[in-house]
Parts: sequence; C-alpha cells; structure tokens
Amino acid sequence: MSGQRDLKALGFIAGLEIHQQLATPKLFCRCPSRLDEDDRVDITFTRNLKPTVSELGKIDPAALEEARKALTFQYVGHHETCCLVEMDEEPPHAMSPEALDVALETAFLLAAKPIDEIHIMRKIVVDGSNTSGFQRTSLVATDGLIQHDKGDVRVDSFCLEEDSARRLDRQGKMQRFRLDRLGIPLIEIATAPDLVDGEHARMIAEIIGGALRATEKVRRGIGTIRQDLNVSIREGARVEIKGVQELRLIEPAILWEVERQVNLLAAKEELVKRGAEPAAFATPIVDVGASFAASQANMIRGAPQGHSVYATRVPFMAGLLGAKSATPIAVAGLEMPPPRAGRELADHAIVKAGVKGIFQSDELPAYGITQAEVDAVREQMQAGEGDGFALVIADESTARHALEAVQARAQALLVGVPEETRDMKPDGTSRYMRPLPGGARMYPETDVPPVRLDEARLAPIRANLPEMPAERIARLTRDYADLGEEQARQLVRAGDATLFEDLVKASGLVKETARLLLSTLDELAADGFHRDAATPAHLADALRCLAAGKFAKEALGKVIRQACENDVTAQAAVDALNLGAMDLAELEAIIDAAIAANAELVKSQGARAQGPLMGPLMGQLHGKVSGKELSSALQRRLKAWLAENAA
Repeated sequence: MSGQRDLKALGFIAGLEIHQQLATPKLFCRCPSRLDEDDRVDITFTRNLKPTVSELGKIDPAALEEARKALTFQYVGHHETCCLVEMDEEPPHAMSPEALDVALETAFLLAAKPIDEIHIMRKIVVDGSNTSGFQRTSLVATDGLIQHDKGDVRVDSFCLEEDSARRLDRQGKMQRFRLDRLGIPLIEIATAPDLVDGEHARMIAEIIGGALRATEKVRRGIGTIRQDLNVSIREGARVEIKGVQELRLIEPAILWEVERQVNLLAAKEELVKRGAEPAAFATPIVDVGASFAASQANMIRGAPQGHSVYATRVPFMAGLLGAKSATPIAVAGLEMPPPRAGRELADHAIVKAGVKGIFQSDELPAYGITQAEVDAVREQMQAGEGDGFALVIADESTARHALEAVQARAQALLVGVPEETRDMKPDGTSRYMRPLPGGARMYPETDVPPVRLDEARLAPIRANLPEMPAERIARLTRDYADLGEEQARQLVRAGDATLFEDLVKASGLVKETARLLLSTLDELAADGFHRDAATPAHLADALRCLAAGKFAKEALGKVIRQACENDVTAQAAVDALNLGAMDLAELEAIIDAAIAANAELVKSQGARAQGPLMGPLMGQLHGKVSGKELSSALQRRLKAWLAENAA
C-alpha cells in the first residue's frame, strides 16, 4: 500500500453512516419495496420544488444551492410499485410496523437503547429525489457500541427513513426520476467519529452489515446498501462522502479524502504566502471567443451555435491549479489520480452551472488549444505572471454562472477545506456534490402520529434476537454435516439461512436445498424467471417431491419454474413435464437401444464408450433419472453387451 500517511499525526477523525433498504412494505404506504423490472409507465407528472424556511427562520444552504439550479422534475412510475403517497397527493399512512421492528432488532444486536417515543421529522430535500420536497426520517435508538480490537466504536443513532426516487436522465433543465424506490424503508446507522483508519472503517462497516443481514429482512443486490463517510483532519473540515457502494472502496475513499484535504491546506498556505486576498478573486468574466476564431480545437470548432469561449482570471494561482499531491495513492487494487485544486474549481462549475467541464491555464496548451491562443487570452485578461485563468465553452448565461462558481471556489481556497458533501466515484475518488446540510432543514412531520415504544413491544424483539453471522455460520456447519463452511457463509450473507433450515426440516435434503438456494434459483433468474415467485411453500413442496423420488434432482429447477409460473403443486408440475420416475426395466431398455445404435463405437472403445454415450442419454432422460443412476445402469448394460459380443 502506498499513500498511507500518519493519520494520527494529521488529526484524522472519521465516522460511518450505513443506509440499508429493508425487505418490508414501504415506510408510509403498503406498496411493495421492489424496483420495476421493465419500463412500464402509467404515471407521469412534473414538479418544481423550492426550499422552505425552517422553524428557526433559516434556509438550509444545501437546499438553497439546489434551488438555484432552477430545474423542473418529471416523475414516472407504475401503479404496482407506487401510489398517491409517493406522488404526494395523499397523506402518508402510519409507519410500517414491520420496518420499525427490523430497525429495533438491528439496534438491539448492536447494543443500542431504543428511545421512548418516535417522532417523524421532515428533512428538506429539493434536488427532486422526493416529490414533496422533503424526506421523512425518525430517530429509533441511540448509544450502541461495537467492540473491536482496533478500537471500540460508539454507534450514535439508528434512524428509520424513506429512500429517495431513482434518478434517471437529465435533458437540459429537466431531470427525470422513477418513483419505484421512493418510500422504501431505510435504516440509517451512524457511528461516532471513533474510526482510527480506513481498514478500521471497513471492518466496522462489515460488522454493521452483518447485524443487518442477521435480521434476514433486508433487500439484497447492488444499491440496496450504501455507506457514507465523514472525514476530517486537523485544520481541515468535516466532509461527507456519499454513496460508497462497496466495502473495498471505503479505505481508498478515506485515504484520497485525507490527501485532498492535505493538498487544499497546502494550497491555502501558498496563497497566503503570495499575498492573496479574498477580494482579488472577483475578476471580470470576458468573452474571449475572438482569440479562438481560427482554433483547430475540436471542442471549440464543434461548439453549438450561440456558444463562445469565456474566461476569468484566477489571481495568484499559476502553478497551483494543476499542482498534484506528491504522495501517490494506491490501495485495494486502485491507483487513484492525485487531487488537484483545478479539479475543485471544475467540479463546482459542473455542478452549479451544468457545463461539461472547464479548461484551466496550468493544463494548457493541450486539447488542440495552442500556446499562441493561451498567450492571447492571458493578454486579454491582463493576467500577470503569477495568475492563472479558466475557460468555459457555453452560452453567455451558463458561462457566467460556471465562472462565478470557479471564482467562488478559488476564493474559498483561502479558507482551506470547506465543509461539503461529495459524491463517490468508482475509482475511489470523489467530487463536489453540494454544501454540507445543517440543522435548518429539519422540522416535525404533522401528518404521522408519534409511535410509543413500550416494553410490550420491545420485550419480544429483545428475547428473540437472531444469531450474528459468525455464530450462525459456525452452528450451520456444525449442525449440518453435508453443508460446507463456505456454503454456510454464502447462505448467511444472502439472508437465506433461516429459509435453508426450514426447507431442510421439511424435506430432509441438505445438499439439494443448499444448491437450490445458492445456484438453481439464480440460474432460473438469469433465464427470465422472477425469483420472488418462488415462495417458501413452492420450494418446500418441490423438495418433498424430490425426496419422495418423484423426479431426478437435475430437474428441480424445471419443476419449481413450472409449479410457480402455473401456481400448481410440484407433483402436477412433474406430470406436466412428463418427468415421472421410470422403472429399471424401462431405463435399461432405453440404454440397450442406445448401445445397439452405437455398436461400432462400443466395439472399438469397449467400456470407454460410457463417456460418449452418457451425454446424449442424459439429455434424453433429464429429470427422469439422476446422473448417478444412469451412470450405474449404463456401466452394467455396457459390461453385459461386451460380454455377450466378446466373440
């Protein structure tokens, strides 16, 4: 690993927030918590959202910045996964008791204390991800604790909130969302800033994830669990990195953010040395298109009609815009590009004005822009030797908005590290998303009554807590001799351990049940089968039918699909598929016919002919006899045929 600084010496502080979707009905209606698997749409409407003043008379800065984008939001959905509640045309229903019980169960697993009464709050969100302009959230428990060899970590809060709408595409000032995800229950678990490094953060996230999976009531798959990181160093600031989808990215994300803050503090120090003052960054924004009239740069020649090249001088920043960290960052198989001040300026222009990017003087000449064009811009902008500049290609209004964002971010370099929310990228880096929200965005929800948590509700949950993953893996391996440790681990991680035990109890089949849950259902899903259609009752019926010898284990997937898609019993599915087990005489007759049809092959290869004959026979008899039975019978009949034809 490289790029590992002395975090303790830097005053490193970090905490985690885990967001996990639950496999219960939606939080404030009874719609299912699932995503649409096709593009069906029978609901479409548009909204414009504006921030509201909090009870304290303030407007949240993150909401204000979103409102300045002046976007229109279009929402699409299908009635099977959303209703009037998601459309904000009907008041929310009472909080889902199933979701609340899962949140309480998780809290108990992590030694937390439920609060006495749950109050639902509205959290202002005007980026379009909620049709109402706010997200409903509620505190459920506090004061949890995770004990760990690298250091114990306090768990400050367990919240239950509704997930946001799914972001689709953006066309100009129109951003589209799909409503299926809106309202799915999320548990938000936030730790105290007790993490000592990136490895520690990853390990704690694994423990929290294990507690959530132990409930077996969480959704699975990409996007169903998200990690957010809160990171700062001494003289830096708290920065929230959102949307860390994979555990392996936690450590790289933390190391890169530490390096980014170190780099920004170094830029601040250098600007102070150069005598920079905040007022100096309010420089003119100038149309410099004439300097590029004969440009061969593709992005300039191909600019839409009405677009030109605009520039602003960035004083004192020559050499700083492109300056890279001297410490390489490589961890978890990732080699991350070093942070640069120029990237900070570009990110703000992209987010606040919607441009594709900017060009800054430290990276020019490049991209087809010549030295002569750079010199012409410097002269037109009256840029001194120590000054840099930024260029953007856009219409005048957009360009001014983008370059004003550049000026503001350049001026903020004198502060060092601003508090902000950043969006995680797949390579372990992050980019500016919005200012860090504050307390001004929260106010009480008046449409949903509080929920009192008394001992009558809490006692049964506390008394029936599931095993944590490590305990359950060990017990499954111990209790089921035919189940390997890796299979047990996969069942627990998938949330199928309880279903496995129930199905084994119903059928007595350990190996077949494990393969069904770990492989067969996934194979069926890859072939277009809706896995949710396979209810525990369907699976148990099919396994009991298999245990009774009604069909061969190779046909288990076929039987389940037939039974589920036609809502019939496993025996009816076996009959419809003509998979009834055949008697020995019938089997031997089919084998003898195959041997006779391939007599020359059998004569030349002898007992070795079993291999070439086995494949076609398996295809012919698939589901009627097992591979083991067929192999044994074929071996016997070959031996008999060879003996009879020895002469």
